[in-house]
Amino acid sequence: MIVEDDIYKTIEETYEGSFSEKRSKFVSLAIPVNSEEEVKSHLDELRKIYYDARHICWAYHIGTDEVKFRANDDGEPSGTAGRPILGQIRSFELTDILIAVVRYFGGIKLGTGGLVVAYKAAAANALEQAVIVEKTINETVSITFEYPFMNEVMRIVKEMEPTILSQNFEMSCAMTLQIRRSQIELLRNRLSKVQSLLFVDEHDDTEI
Repeated sequence: MIVEDDIYKTIEETYEGSFSEKRSKFVSLAIPVNSEEEVKSHLDELRKIYYDARHICWAYHIGTDEVKFRANDDGEPSGTAGRPILGQIRSFELTDILIAVVRYFGGIKLGTGGLVVAYKAAAANALEQAVIVEKTINETVSITFEYPFMNEVMRIVKEMEPTILSQNFEMSCAMTLQIRRSQIELLRNRLSKVQSLLFVDEHDDTEI
């Protein structure tokens, strides 16, 4: 399972692993990514760095709600490279990650079974080097209110400790708060009890 409740696992830095079999060398890189555009940029850079490699096979998994994933064999027999790499991402229960495995051919064919083992082992080795972190899935709420209710709002903020993304106390008071998904309804419910407070939504403004 990639997401449990509102917590997911990922990496924050690039980690490198390796695997060798019958003179073929496999260099694996686990790279944090947040979009398919980042994936493409990293792959373009790897192709420049490892221009002399026979294959650069890869897989990625991005997102928690709207999940995107893809695997690519880059010329290896179908299902022998990208799929085993993706399998390791799922085995470690990670998301927002790209794993690329660079192969330098050693002159001896490994066969389809040998390739599956090699790409799986190379991907796993990179992840074994990695520091895996847990992050929360967060949601935001924006509010406006009048000055007399400042103390009530700030008491709730102090007690529930959401992240304050923005605040403006010029003409009237406005704040955008971020908190983990499992706490968002409680935060909204507590704020809704503050008189004269408005929830500001991109699609719907609801007065409380």
